[in-house]
Amino acid sequence: MSEHSLRVAVIGGGPAGIMAALEAARRGARVSLYDSNASVGRKLLVTGNGRCNISHVGATAGDYVCDDVAALETILGPDPHQRLVTRLRKLAILTWATDDGWCYPVSQTAATVVAALDAALRLAKVDLRLSTQVRDIVPRGRALGLIVGDPEHPKEFERVVLASGGRAHPALGSTGHLYATLARLGHKVLPQHPALVAIDADMRSVNKLQGVRLDAGLSLYAGRRLLGRQVGNALFTATGISGPAAMNLSHLVHDKSADPLVLEIDLLALHWEALEQLYRSARQDWPVAVLLGAVLPQKIAPVLLRMAKLPGDVTLNGLNKGAWEALISCARSIRLKVRGTRDFSFAQLSTGGVPLAEIDPASMASRRVPGLYLAGEVLNVIGPCGGYNLLFALTSGEAAGRGATDPGAHGADAAT
Repeated sequence: MSEHSLRVAVIGGGPAGIMAALEAARRGARVSLYDSNASVGRKLLVTGNGRCNISHVGATAGDYVCDDVAALETILGPDPHQRLVTRLRKLAILTWATDDGWCYPVSQTAATVVAALDAALRLAKVDLRLSTQVRDIVPRGRALGLIVGDPEHPKEFERVVLASGGRAHPALGSTGHLYATLARLGHKVLPQHPALVAIDADMRSVNKLQGVRLDAGLSLYAGRRLLGRQVGNALFTATGISGPAAMNLSHLVHDKSADPLVLEIDLLALHWEALEQLYRSARQDWPVAVLLGAVLPQKIAPVLLRMAKLPGDVTLNGLNKGAWEALISCARSIRLKVRGTRDFSFAQLSTGGVPLAEIDPASMASRRVPGLYLAGEVLNVIGPCGGYNLLFALTSGEAAGRGATDPGAHGADAAT
């Protein structure tokens, strides 16, 4: 069968599925894209708080958590960010990046990105099967059948790209219902948990800090064992800690440990040296609360002074060096008992899925099922906040679309 007559189905109208469909169509395949939503790109609309944090400058495989870094290096390839933004430019999506590498569309809105991708799909003559849920995948000789209605009459395709996402944002169609199909077809499926989500904790000791946002150091412990550490933006909420620093640690909350989990917060991770210099040079009648306010949001000083058992109006000459050190210790080691995380409805991503070891990273072909290709969140890859996960979804989707239209490969038949 020639490349130009290949019938390719893509399951999932998110970033990975869209890029897979566009690449397969560009290479001459007849492509049908299935999605349970009435329009493509529903999850893209909510990324980056509606601004669509689409990539990260300088991203490498080492920035991600996965089961096979070497495989991820192959999938991402050299300079994945630059290759992605070059590809997006051809789709009328222009980008810019912040000083710390977070990349957004110039329009600053996810809606324009979705509109451009939708237009590209239609111009590529991709057959959009929207408001249609694929319930199952069944082998049919050298083809794969998709069960979308009558199970006795599956829709047959030579190649299928599965990019149906994980379990985050179930209201937008990501329910993970095809993981059971993958397991039945022979794939190992790792447990899924919420990731890139707020951490729930006992907030009674810091309840006055609700709504405070700052850059801080966060360390997650299981007993005395350090699970992970992040320095970045953190937000105190009524139920826990949110913001990128906490979200980047959230997948570790599901670590299988009998030890209690504790989140330690260092409010002075970036500023303790500046505060110490100010302490040494300030007038002795200077209020300590004002001194703390030089580097911390105003709400924090009264809480720290209470923790250190100091009067709210204490001045520098009202405390000795030991009291000052005790105050700094309070600021650098706020310990909160972790209760869990918010659920999948609030998560940007889910953990687990199919291990990278079970796909051919050069083509994204399943090593278990001939004709099946996997991309995006269905795979066991977690990146931090900052555009890493959209970069992986878009890049792996394009790679799957390319692999699915390679006339020399047929999934597990070509895998080693």
